[in-house]
Amino acid sequence: MLMCDPRFKFETSDGLTIRYEIDDYTAPWDDADTVVLLHAAMGSSRRFFAWVPPLVSRYRVVRWDMRGHGASGQRGADSLSIERLAADLVELLDHLELDRAHMVGSSTGGIISLRAALDHPDRFKTLSAFAAIPGLRPSIEHNDYEDWKAGLQREGVSAFLKRTVGQRFRTDLVNPGFVDWFIEDAARNDPRFLAEFVTMMTKLDFGHELPGISCPSLFVVPSGDPVHSMENYAVLKSVPDHRFIVYENMPHNITDAIPQRCVGDLLTFLDAHASR
Repeated sequence: MLMCDPRFKFETSDGLTIRYEIDDYTAPWDDADTVVLLHAAMGSSRRFFAWVPPLVSRYRVVRWDMRGHGASGQRGADSLSIERLAADLVELLDHLELDRAHMVGSSTGGIISLRAALDHPDRFKTLSAFAAIPGLRPSIEHNDYEDWKAGLQREGVSAFLKRTVGQRFRTDLVNPGFVDWFIEDAARNDPRFLAEFVTMMTKLDFGHELPGISCPSLFVVPSGDPVHSMENYAVLKSVPDHRFIVYENMPHNITDAIPQRCVGDLLTFLDAHASR
């Protein structure tokens, strides 16, 4: 049985408060598997609103606000590292008294999941990563992260995202109201922290370690991504037990723009590896 703090928060080993949500409509007598959803940078647990309904009758769903995002606490750059973020994830599992779970990450959430799968393999039933590579350093050559860092601090989150929205969505395929909501949700985050976060992520490249991931893995990548190239994504194929799916001509934020398609592919994968 999944145990949780009714206040939906816990304290990390370095003293930071992390907020989370639990969505569970599984049968009380069914010891269902748990799926942990990890949002992208500049996001929050709310980004997965469209994912929850298809998942909750078959899986318990946990959604966090990663440190520095949403309603969770934040500190300066000295508290930022991929190892710390992976530890936050494992400490969430400890708090929930979960030995293992299915980890599902969007973009940065996928980077965290990849790192945690290497550092804490015993906590993973499966790994699923959408539009994620093992660190942003390989994509620097064709993506202007300096503009991201400067733009976030100079323009603020809302103005920066409005200017770069074409990197994230095909605006002809999404509702204008959704774009406004997406920007509003992101704007709740501190632009200075986000700039530090991007800086930390651009120093990372642990692609050479991926053959060490031992759990079944699903990788879903958009071929029209202006953030990462298909060459960047190819490194994911070095994971021994994986399924690799390409969404043709889609920009980066597939988990937000086409959630139903993403969840459909996720459920097919999860159902093949669920405990029951």
